[in-house]
Amino acid sequence: APADLEGADAIIVPGVGHFEATAALDAHWHQAIRARLDAGVPLLGICLGQQWLFEGSEEAPDVPGLGVLPGRCVKLNPDEGSAFAKASADNRAGEPARLKVPHVGWNALKQTGRPSRLLAGIEDEAQAYFTHSYVAPDSDATVATTEHGVPFASVVEQGLVFGAQFHPEKSGETGLRMLKNFLEVVR
Repeated sequence: APADLEGADAIIVPGVGHFEATAALDAHWHQAIRARLDAGVPLLGICLGQQWLFEGSEEAPDVPGLGVLPGRCVKLNPDEGSAFAKASADNRAGEPARLKVPHVGWNALKQTGRPSRLLAGIEDEAQAYFTHSYVAPDSDATVATTEHGVPFASVVEQGLVFGAQFHPEKSGETGLRMLKNFLEVVR
């Protein structure tokens, strides 16, 4: 229940699946989480949880996100002729290769150079494990991007709001370090 957050020192919103699943985090949850943020409690969104930090997603247009970060999440676009489709060329056929959606597997975190407590001690272009079809918009909160046809915000950080599009629990030392860094913010 939302009231259970009152004693929380940190909040983690994990997520796998369709944005519609976040509808369970109704207005009462939104209010409780925002109240904890206002009280100085850090919030980490993982995968779908990062997308939920934004205003919403075209995956479920009627379901609001928490809205603590600006913009709406969109689907990675594999349509022929898009920048996404052209990003990987199939040299044997001379045609643009179709990048697969969902984006599943290891990929690099390109740090933006903006100071980040979440990425402290993590080298630029460190590898992380992804599995997703929708992405958060690039914004002032972006501290790392990843490219799968097009660049997208893979790590966000603004004040006490943190997010990772990848799965830290599946990302080896990079993911463990990021989770340790989040715990340092909590202390």
